[in-house]
Amino acid sequence: MKEKSNLISNRQNQDAQTTTERMTQAERTALSDQRMFDAAIKLISQHGTQGTTLKAIGELAGYSRGLANSRFGSKEVFLLEFFLRFDSQWKNFLGNYTENKTGVSAVQSAIIALKDFISSESKTMRAMYILWYESLGHKSEIRTRLAANHLAYRKDATRWIREGIESGDIDCTINPEQFAVQFCSFIFGTVYQWLVDDKALDLDEVFSHYEQAIIKLLSIRS
Repeated sequence: MKEKSNLISNRQNQDAQTTTERMTQAERTALSDQRMFDAAIKLISQHGTQGTTLKAIGELAGYSRGLANSRFGSKEVFLLEFFLRFDSQWKNFLGNYTENKTGVSAVQSAIIALKDFISSESKTMRAMYILWYESLGHKSEIRTRLAANHLAYRKDATRWIREGIESGDIDCTINPEQFAVQFCSFIFGTVYQWLVDDKALDLDEVFSHYEQAIIKLLSIRS
């Protein structure tokens, strides 16, 4: 049985190697990058960014110690690329929910998008929040881009509310800018609390209650 198991394992390894050999250089590079980013998610979640090295990332990904350094040059560049990939992933995900929507519908869709994203990408979210918070202690490209992202998120929420007011969907006494600040505070604050202790919050209940409260807040007053 042991010999049979070894034969199966060897055959699987050979098949995987054959598949890799058939890839183009660009495909192999993309695959190795993805494996290194997956490794970074695990290491950052366990050790933080300070305790994560390019050497450890390369080894955990199944490559040589020097591949990550050779590919990216420094940990700072690697982490920036990790940040940018996550940012692009989240924006595309959110866009699929909120595209062509305004007012209350856009806000509701954004809430649902966040809940679904946390469910499908919880490990990535944990690593990214660690990266975000650890970037606050010093000036960096990540911190600068994070500030720009926050501004963009507030602008999106502000636009949704303004468009809802203009269409008669949202009460005109709502302040779009202040709502945007509070909306983003709920999003980032809720995710932060959940990441600190994922058993302390029932996210389905939290998001459902918030969605109902938002609808009540934004509705036209008779």
